[in-house]
Amino acid sequence: MDISREEQRVLHVLAQGGVIEPIRNSRGRIENVTCINRDGFMLPAIGMLLFKKLKRRHTIASQDGGPYRITRRGLELVRSEFDNR
Repeated sequence: MDISREEQRVLHVLAQGGVIEPIRNSRGRIENVTCINRDGFMLPAIGMLLFKKLKRRHTIASQDGGPYRITRRGLELVRSEFDNR
């Protein structure tokens, strides 16, 4: 299955230890999300459409109401990238 460049970028950040924090409204529904990498910086490229697409493909999941993290399926789909560290 091919995934887009934006999906690839977000999954790579999550594979390195990042999380997706949902922002909920007063009724408990997710209205916005922020992607935070392992260093604490925000990734501006994620929106609700991309979040829903990642969730629909079962590449991210949340446990016990916590932040969304990458799943085993997501790790299979992400291609390795050279890290400039």
